[in-house]
Amino acid sequence: MTKPEPFWKTKRLDEMTGPEWESLCDGCARCCLVKFEEEDTGEILFTSAACKMLDTGTCRCKDYPNRSTRVPDCVTLTPANVTTLHWLPPTCGYRLVGEGKDLPWWHPLVSGDPTSVDAAGISMKHKIISEEGLSEQELAQRIFKIPKAKRKARG
Repeated sequence: MTKPEPFWKTKRLDEMTGPEWESLCDGCARCCLVKFEEEDTGEILFTSAACKMLDTGTCRCKDYPNRSTRVPDCVTLTPANVTTLHWLPPTCGYRLVGEGKDLPWWHPLVSGDPTSVDAAGISMKHKIISEEGLSEQELAQRIFKIPKAKRKARG
């Protein structure tokens, strides 16, 4: 008997249920990093500082249901906007599925293991600090290249 295709391969983003949609988030917290946009090139520069609402130890929002109220510039991802938000990391499950691509080996929906995001080096857990109390200049000094995924271990 053939195993059915996973929902992210058979459904458009706007066809997904709430739980399916939420499960596309791998919990890496890369979208929650403070970012700057290079004026001349439009390049997005990530910092090692995250939104004040992010728990940097768990990579989860401290008040997810009220995040847009508590942080007015927090962008709520929707099926309509994920393909237009050029600052979403290239590893983002929403972005990948929206672009018709598959999820990587380390995504919890593929691996079945929520810690695979950490094992692949994708998670920002314990690699970042809160933006709270940092000046714009201090934030600019924290610009860094977000790491690429480690290769899948053979075995």
